[in-house]
Amino acid sequence: MRVFPYICCMFPIQYNQPLFRPPSEARSLILQLTLGCSWNSCAFCEMYTAKRFKVRRSEDVAREIDQSQRVDPMIRKVFLADGNAFVLSADKLMDVLEKLNASFPRLMRVSAYALPKDILSKSDNELKKLVAHGLKLLYVGIESGDDELLGRVNKGETFFSTAEALVKARNAGIKLSVMVLNGLGGKNFSEQHAINSALLVNKIQPEYLSTLVLSFPFGEAHFTKQFNGNFQVLSTIELIAEMGIFIQYLDLEKTIFRSDHASNYLILKGLLNRDKEALLEKIKRVLDKPAHAALRPEWLRGL
Repeated sequence: MRVFPYICCMFPIQYNQPLFRPPSEARSLILQLTLGCSWNSCAFCEMYTAKRFKVRRSEDVAREIDQSQRVDPMIRKVFLADGNAFVLSADKLMDVLEKLNASFPRLMRVSAYALPKDILSKSDNELKKLVAHGLKLLYVGIESGDDELLGRVNKGETFFSTAEALVKARNAGIKLSVMVLNGLGGKNFSEQHAINSALLVNKIQPEYLSTLVLSFPFGEAHFTKQFNGNFQVLSTIELIAEMGIFIQYLDLEKTIFRSDHASNYLILKGLLNRDKEALLEKIKRVLDKPAHAALRPEWLRGL
């Protein structure tokens, strides 16, 4: 979710725009440790294309923490931005966490976006130390579990690297919120994308799972170049059918599932696996009688 300038002006920090945060961080202090994304090469993403990646000066970050503390010393949650602030070394992150803990006595949770490679760059002991100092949650866009598709969209990760990194994070005590991109492979890759994504999520067993629908920030023609021009966009019903395959192959112990982003046509919520059959039944009703389905209208998507 993008944070717009007029919202930021309510707090004594001058943010470098554009600024994004997960919906669940709406009441968090947002602290930009980095600007942009260190990878910034995914074919489907435009979030940080207007920025060159940069690590902000530690003295500037410390000053903003002090400014925020003077306004609200009772802050309970902090989100570290931009695209993957977790790319910073464990030592640099520890310095920030120690400053946050000293400044906000009621601080309960610090979170950040992360790439799997950011996690793998840290030792088990470093991850556990970060958790002990308040880093409780990482948001990771895994996008897909299909290696062929991940390569085509230039994600820079594989099924194995993502599974290895996220299992490592969970073993260290970090909670995970992961996202899969519905429709990423078009018609040709739809089934293998759905199945392999579910298998990857099963390996990870994240606390939170969500899905978004593929969009074309640079235009459909630009995206299809990644598929040698052979990319067929899924229709609304085909997107929902893909979701059905994805959920069918999920085998989760206790994961909160949300498919209610503005890009989604069909709102799905539940606890997996507990609500798996109910979610599949909802999808089946749509597929059986698409003309009668209560889907989000096109004009509301993206709002």
